[in-house]
Amino acid sequence: MSLTSFEEAISILSAISSSFERENIHLEEADGRILAENIYADRDYPPFNRAAMDGYAIMQSDWKKGIRTYQITETIFTGQPAKRPLTSGSCYKIMTGAATPEMANIIIRREDAEESDVQVILHSDGLKNYQNIARQGEDSSKGSLLLAAPLRCSPQVIALLATVGKAILQVYKLPKVALITTGDEIVSPSASINPFQIRNSNQYLLKSLLKQWKICPVLSAHVNDDKEKLTSLLSAALEANLVIINGAVSAGDADHVPAVLQELGVKTLFHKVSIRPGKPLLVGKTPSGTVVFALPGNPLSCLSTFTIFVEHYLYRCFGYEARPQQRLPILQNKTKKHLLTEFFPVGTDHSGGINSVPFNGSGDVTAAIHAQGLAMQPADSKQLNKDDLITFYPFNHYK
Repeated sequence: MSLTSFEEAISILSAISSSFERENIHLEEADGRILAENIYADRDYPPFNRAAMDGYAIMQSDWKKGIRTYQITETIFTGQPAKRPLTSGSCYKIMTGAATPEMANIIIRREDAEESDVQVILHSDGLKNYQNIARQGEDSSKGSLLLAAPLRCSPQVIALLATVGKAILQVYKLPKVALITTGDEIVSPSASINPFQIRNSNQYLLKSLLKQWKICPVLSAHVNDDKEKLTSLLSAALEANLVIINGAVSAGDADHVPAVLQELGVKTLFHKVSIRPGKPLLVGKTPSGTVVFALPGNPLSCLSTFTIFVEHYLYRCFGYEARPQQRLPILQNKTKKHLLTEFFPVGTDHSGGINSVPFNGSGDVTAAIHAQGLAMQPADSKQLNKDDLITFYPFNHYK
């Protein structure tokens, strides 16, 4: 079987990606969800001329006349309108955030004033119109676009949603995901272990990666290298929207996943990609639309294929064009002898460049612990030179 190129694999994933359905949720539930509607300003912001500091609001025309002593007409607190008009030689004492009446077009801060009873002497140099006043609509005008979907609801986004009164908002639904790990040698982290077994780190890795999307698998299970048990478990898993399988996807005698998927009616879209690590990757789809990712079992292969391929699919289904990536300079030379597209863990430098992180192959459990992401060396690029711009896929980069 010929290998699928990296570019072909991404193109196939883009083609099968379709937007998840949408739903309305309460603002209290929005943290980390993907916004599915554009948000517009419901009114001007600020909605009124707003005092930028505590002080005294006067008419600029009075200041130009040389008036420096003013009678305090009234004190304006936040949330309250002025009750009396401003006349020549008078001022408002005003608090930060309060609505500033239109006739008052300058605020002089309290530090530059001498107040006694209902009178105040003001001192300042170089005053300009609307000094220390945030003008109505200067941040955004009514009807202007504030947030463009798709967008992750971060704390800052949620604050703005609350500001514009979006108590109910439209987001993309979360897919139902089934997660299956495989292997006779795999045991739970809490179980006793013999020298020839390994703990199921990939299950926890994949759960954590999914949790970044607020996705909690509807099914999470481990199965030994038993074809009958695998068939039974996968049959149930295929009821989900997305199935992620880890291990048993290569060409060994115990690698039953490709054959079982075929028997269950899953059409293979590609199996084995010309990449390193992660070459055995398989992606398929059922007639009903369930998408299946079968990821290799080595730790770095599992992380890499999820980061590059599963996340590309998720971003597309959540309305984005593609998974975020950057072009950054590599800070050392790097050579490869094969013709595969290579992904390798890298750390970021204070200068804005990236450094390769040393590791001992895709089975190295510490390979990515000090990495900030993966860098790509294209198939046709055997030599990367210092300061060459290369593609960087940051970890934990959820827009």
